Amino acid sequence: MNKNSPPQTSAQLPTFAPANLPRTLLSWFTTSQSTRSGDRDPGEGVHWSRFVPFLFLHLGCLGVIAVGWSPVAAGVAAVLVVTRIFFLTAFYHRYFSHRTYKTSRAAQFVFAVLGNTAIQKGPLWWAAHHRHHHRTADQEGDPHSPHRTNLYWSHIGWLTRREHFQTRMELVPDLAVYPELRWLDRFDGAVVLALGIAVFALGATLQAFAPHLGTSGFQMLVWGFFISTVVLFHVTNMVNSVAHTFGRKRFPNRDQSRNSLIIALLTFGEGWHNNHHYYPAAARQGFYWWEIDLTYYVLRLMALVRLIWDLNEVPRHIFAAAGTASPTQNATGPAS
Repeated sequence: MNKNSPPQTSAQLPTFAPANLPRTLLSWFTTSQSTRSGDRDPGEGVHWSRFVPFLFLHLGCLGVIAVGWSPVAAGVAAVLVVTRIFFLTAFYHRYFSHRTYKTSRAAQFVFAVLGNTAIQKGPLWWAAHHRHHHRTADQEGDPHSPHRTNLYWSHIGWLTRREHFQTRMELVPDLAVYPELRWLDRFDGAVVLALGIAVFALGATLQAFAPHLGTSGFQMLVWGFFISTVVLFHVTNMVNSVAHTFGRKRFPNRDQSRNSLIIALLTFGEGWHNNHHYYPAAARQGFYWWEIDLTYYVLRLMALVRLIWDLNEVPRHIFAAAGTASPTQNATGPAS
């Protein structure tokens, strides 16, 4: 089978090789095979090892039956959903994948760690696959096009395919020069483990010193780690699946990306997906003032305090392509 051909999901079953179990288990904690651009696993097909983490996360949500809920646990879960959506959209997507603004090397590493808390693998892996998606969007070779496969595959199934396990370093040479990013990408599980320990410790501490709040370590783990992560995953992955299927297409690009207010609200601006695919270099995806883009608003605030700078704005010629005038606030030029 051609590696760039769309996956034939209807006849595929997860593969299991007991002899490879130690190596497979190790791959959950270190992507050691993804540290060199020429050392990619040539295997194809769906692999059982990538079903296990998703199954583990979803089953973990059922722990709510045993631990119950409390306002503080639900609140922490909500905060973790909201902040990690921003970390994904502002850092993993708009910075690492598209370099739509600049920052310092120290801030870059902090952004990478914060993005890693979303439990969607390391920054180089995420950026590499996303850049590949833009090169092949809804065409042959797109890893998660709902038009070449189906909604399930574009939403989650593609992540279980062996050829998508490893980081394609050749697609992120600008990022791969930083050893700290390469280390974080290889050991992305360290941040995940730290997050789980942190939310459990928070719950245990509150149980010991503020028992009137009615929470505990295990309750906080279920809500703050499992439930919040599953909600985060499905909300953000709607951009891959739903935003290529439903909505309005303003710009005449070659793919099926769509604009959707609902997805934009849920993902802090990522739902203006047709805008983004037409001009991915912009720091904002809501090109017009009425297109709500919460991520961009926060990025503007970060630029004001000089945490970031040189935000790429939307050029006037882009609005001409849509047959509309360029709003004053979208004029070409770096943000102050």
